[in-house]
Amino acid sequence: MTATTTRSEYPRPQFERADWINLNGTWEFAFDDERVGDQQKWHLDQQAVFDQSIQVPFTFQSELSGIGDTGFHDLVWYRKSIEIPSDWKGKRTILHFGAVDYTATVWINGKWAAFHEGGHTPFQADITELLEEDGNEIVLRVEDYSQDVTLPRGKQYWKEDSASIFYTRTTGIWQTVWLEAVDPAHICKAKFTADIDHNEIKVRLFYSSVTLQKELRTRLTITFEGEFVAQDELVVTHTEHTRSIGLHDFNDHELGRWWSPEKPHLYDIQLELVEQDIVIDRVQSYFGMRKISIENGKIHLNNRPYFLRLVLDQGYFPDGILTAPSDEAFIQDIELTQAMGFNGVRKHQKMEDPRFLYWCDRKGLLVWGEAANAYNYSEEYVRRFTHEWQEVLERDYNHPSIVVWVPMNESWGIPNVKNDQRQQQHGLTLYHLTKSLDDTRPVIYNDGWEMMDTDLVAIHDYAWQEEVLDQRYASVENAVHSLPGNREIFVGGATYQGQPILITEFGGIAYKKSDWEGWGYSGADNDEDYLQRLAAVIRPLHRSPIVQGFCYTQLTDVEQEINGLVTYDRKPKVPLEDIRRIVMNLS
Repeated sequence: MTATTTRSEYPRPQFERADWINLNGTWEFAFDDERVGDQQKWHLDQQAVFDQSIQVPFTFQSELSGIGDTGFHDLVWYRKSIEIPSDWKGKRTILHFGAVDYTATVWINGKWAAFHEGGHTPFQADITELLEEDGNEIVLRVEDYSQDVTLPRGKQYWKEDSASIFYTRTTGIWQTVWLEAVDPAHICKAKFTADIDHNEIKVRLFYSSVTLQKELRTRLTITFEGEFVAQDELVVTHTEHTRSIGLHDFNDHELGRWWSPEKPHLYDIQLELVEQDIVIDRVQSYFGMRKISIENGKIHLNNRPYFLRLVLDQGYFPDGILTAPSDEAFIQDIELTQAMGFNGVRKHQKMEDPRFLYWCDRKGLLVWGEAANAYNYSEEYVRRFTHEWQEVLERDYNHPSIVVWVPMNESWGIPNVKNDQRQQQHGLTLYHLTKSLDDTRPVIYNDGWEMMDTDLVAIHDYAWQEEVLDQRYASVENAVHSLPGNREIFVGGATYQGQPILITEFGGIAYKKSDWEGWGYSGADNDEDYLQRLAAVIRPLHRSPIVQGFCYTQLTDVEQEINGLVTYDRKPKVPLEDIRRIVMNLS
């Protein structure tokens, strides 16, 4: 097997520099099933046997990796030789990993460079002092815990073969690896907070500590479709600065520049760090002016009521598993979603690649940012998960497409939350922690059921009879006292407090078996039956006087699950326009 694709796109589109090198492609690789690599010091030994090659960033379980082995191999090693451009001298060389599942230890030329825990979040290391003149080598040790059900894992199954709603595991590098050159004095990150009520963008800038040893200025230049909008300049005196910049170039009379699915307007912003009129660091980014809020039990987008039509998106690909083969695959999923009448996705049990979020920003698709949960509870799970969730909030804060945070789903990780006060407090901690780090987006306590403090009441209901759904969502009283999945909507003494009510999983209609054994929540026999069943579960939610949005299960088939609107290889099961009419309540 050989890979026919590499991921060549810039991996961090909201913070882009010119000097970078993509390290995707062929790496040396080895399974360490006997667990001898540490004892034999493979990170030091250039003669160590790396007896396979792998195509990064695809995990060894995937076909695109060139290996395609789905067995248990929880300890693996990578090795790659790298060259540093001569014009990078005098700069700092930063090694970036987009995501490595699950723990990663990195050595450069046999010297320790970094350790990271968490399978969905990025990490980096300044490797400048570890580099040598005559060739350099990266060694990466990755350990996964395939059968640990307290590991934040999302839909990765802890048994060897996929079954039911669980899929093939991933181990190792699954997002882009790259090098970047920066001046010792540089901008570390930027956070953008839109304020459409005052027509301002709040910019928080963070700098390397070396920056304070020099006399530097930061110049911020904002443009819209190439047209100059605003510029600001500040003297750098601290490692963090905040600026609010007025944008006096638009209004809200259908000619404005606010971001929405219908009009995904984006501003470009250039950040320049200047020393004596010489630019020593330049970063390109963008932001969207949009507001998500809750008023009188309704969701508002840009101060107007907005009905959410979402589809559940697992983010799995036939040949790449969690890794999309290309940006085109992300674009295809987004365009299929929009063609079927949906205005957003709930990215399910996956902290998605920033390239997908970039295209949602560009093309106008709302996203619910959801964690990859564990399945059972433990103190070690709490430590692992809380840390990784904070990293996701940090990474994805700037995306205008993300409008809701979902740290927990269906009591995964907290299976006894109904009666266990520790698990209740963990859910409350995640809710309040999320709001302490981001007060601009609603947060769901536990998507599906068994909620306490929550901004949205998100209910999962796979009833397929139209009359049942009509009755259940005819009133708030009926909805909040229903028992979908035989679970209570609220636990721990919590009660309904007037939040918007949404049906955030439903449908799941199985249709058209593939090579995998078919499975779904209910089944259809032919095209006509399928469309009738689809209409029967969506119509009641449009008719309901209380429902403020829905999320249909699901966008694509995934392995043995055949309840997607399109097949695993993205072929429509029925005409997209027929689905669109039902989703948008046009017929």
